[in-house]
Amino acid sequence: MLNIRMRKKQLLIFIFLVAVLFALNKFLMNSNNVAIDEMPDMVNKSHVSSQRLFDNTWDTIQDNYFDASMNHQNWHRWKEHYRGKIKTDEDAKVAIDTMLASLDDPYSKYMSKKEYSEQNTSISSKITGIGVNISSISGKIHIINVMEGTPAQFSNLLPNDIILSIDGKDISGMQLADVANLVRGPENTFVQLVILRNKDKLVKNVMRKEIKIKTVKSNIVDKNIGYIQIASFIGSTTPNEFMDALEKTKNTKGLIIDLRGNTGGLLPNAIFVANLFIPEGNIVSIVGRNGYKYDIFAQDTEYGINKPTVVLVDSSSASASEILSGALKDYKKATLVGTKTYGKGMVQKIIPMPNETGLNLTIAKYLTPKGTDINKKGINPDIKVTFTVNDIKNHNDAQLQVAKNVLSKMLSQK
Repeated sequence: MLNIRMRKKQLLIFIFLVAVLFALNKFLMNSNNVAIDEMPDMVNKSHVSSQRLFDNTWDTIQDNYFDASMNHQNWHRWKEHYRGKIKTDEDAKVAIDTMLASLDDPYSKYMSKKEYSEQNTSISSKITGIGVNISSISGKIHIINVMEGTPAQFSNLLPNDIILSIDGKDISGMQLADVANLVRGPENTFVQLVILRNKDKLVKNVMRKEIKIKTVKSNIVDKNIGYIQIASFIGSTTPNEFMDALEKTKNTKGLIIDLRGNTGGLLPNAIFVANLFIPEGNIVSIVGRNGYKYDIFAQDTEYGINKPTVVLVDSSSASASEILSGALKDYKKATLVGTKTYGKGMVQKIIPMPNETGLNLTIAKYLTPKGTDINKKGINPDIKVTFTVNDIKNHNDAQLQVAKNVLSKMLSQK
């Protein structure tokens, strides 16, 4: 019986995601964009000259970029400027990066073969590393949590440890992505971390292993309240993981969904979760470069969530997180607690390019069900609760406590 329920659940997810991808491709074709297969881990293994790689990328941007005016510039000037000058793929990357910078769009990005491979690794929910989540606080790299059953746990790394150096390299002031790249490496190789724990400096030699990333975790708090954290929407397994979390918390009367620090991911994943709360109606509207507007409606499903729900958000909750929280707020399906969200209302498409490179390109913007454009504005929570560095150090989650109080009050009134 359990296997039958599992197969039904997986079939539901598959059918739903196919429906959403079909809708997105229909939008792309109707808005005069090139409809490219939406499978995000697709790699274009055709090899072309470096000059042709640049030219192909120029064409793709011209045909698909959201702003048809190309930020009010003569886009052809870039093709003329670099004609015959591209000799290596590194030349192509520098030229493409320069060309993209002229769009003044922080979300459109060209990726080298290595960068594109790393992004696809994140989507497949696998990575070779040690199993920690890190954050930059006041310029210092803190370990926020340690994943269970990973090399980091076996090496006794702990939350609140401050990483000072990696393989002898001082990382103070370094970007998080660069720090993460230093930690990652080939499986079964060692990385040396110097950490600060309280006032003690410790040296940890940790062996890298393949880490299966779980984007969703859950537990039960205060007996009647289920807690589900969605760390990211980037993983292809996120819908399955969310359904598993619902199963684990099915006997609770209220639900907390934690989207804090969730910077986004795959659009269909966010729509899938929203659909479980919203049985009918428009979940999100996508607006293309020519003003063509396409509404993505809820799909029929035998699953549904009718519990009182609180969603935790903060300034890092962006993109797909805002699609979910915006839809739930518009339909009054949840109370938002925390701080204003990031305000990323633009949609990027992952486009495989020749030589196994890739392009994340802004191809549309989205609106909440009520037609609200949240780009550069964010979504204001229903209840504002700030979260400070001291809260992190003292393990005091003031926002979570308020969420539990709000839910307890809701449940007492039912």
